[in-house]
Amino acid sequence: MSSARPCGNDLHPIRITGDGRCLFRSVAHGAYLRSGKPSPSEHLQKQLADELRSKVVDEFIKRRGDTEWFLEGDFETYISQMRLPYVWGGEPELLMCSHVLEMPITVYMCNQNSDSFKIIAEYGQEYGKDNPIRVLYHSYGHYEALQIPVTRTSSKGYSKR
Repeated sequence: MSSARPCGNDLHPIRITGDGRCLFRSVAHGAYLRSGKPSPSEHLQKQLADELRSKVVDEFIKRRGDTEWFLEGDFETYISQMRLPYVWGGEPELLMCSHVLEMPITVYMCNQNSDSFKIIAEYGQEYGKDNPIRVLYHSYGHYEALQIPVTRTSSKGYSKR
């Protein structure tokens, strides 16, 4: 997986395949990095994304009383559609991802005027604010993972710059 052009803030985008599961791939990738593991392979990333999607849909069902009102259209139809691997996720899915993973998620957009990122949404703040999963949202509906560069500090591991 190659990195895309960095846009400042010391964050680096990680290209994510645009196959309908980019939101889930990005969040799963970020959770994997957050746990201290190296970037997952394309195959593992897809598997993790599909597992996360399934858990997110189950979380919608579990929290139906709290979520039904902010989903578009009929709840059952929405849930059925969201189980399909090519259906795009959005803000409701990001919120449920934070609950499933019990981790904060920060969403950024690239600010073209200053060549930096700006935070546009934060989810799961009840799970802490440190070291969130970071994803980049492109205005055309695509998500990518964001990574803080790491530097080798010893033979035992890495630390964030």
